[in-house]
Amino acid sequence: MANPIDTKTISKLAEILDKNQLSGLKYEDENCKISLTRDFCNGTAPTYTIPTKMIAAEPAIQTPAPTTEVTEEIDYSNNPNAVKSPMVGVVYLSSNPNSANYVQEGDNVSTGDTLCLIEAMKTFNPVKAPKSGRVTKILVENGDPVEYGAPLVIIE
Repeated sequence: MANPIDTKTISKLAEILDKNQLSGLKYEDENCKISLTRDFCNGTAPTYTIPTKMIAAEPAIQTPAPTTEVTEEIDYSNNPNAVKSPMVGVVYLSSNPNSANYVQEGDNVSTGDTLCLIEAMKTFNPVKAPKSGRVTKILVENGDPVEYGAPLVIIE
């Protein structure tokens, strides 16, 4: 007689796979081997299979894809009005958690106004407006990690 499938372990492994956006995960103990894989390219629900000799005549486990709202992402990296990060770090939109953000969408700014701060190596570096104009889009959220050259704000 085959060992019963440990559905709790499989569910936990599937959760780890989804949470970390992994394409595959293998688990093995003295009683069974579990291999979970998922295809990111075909747009279908992830399929989790358990190929093992220890568990005979058991069907493959299929988990429905989590429902997510599809939103169109616009690439602002080549936008001439984008203010880009001068360094790698963590962006902060205000001087402290209890303060209002330096700028909001729709605000008019002048050259040299502080738009946000980037923390790098325990130092807070202000990102200043390179030109006057209206803030039409804030592309980051408070606490987001940013790379060098990442667009932060659009000023038109």
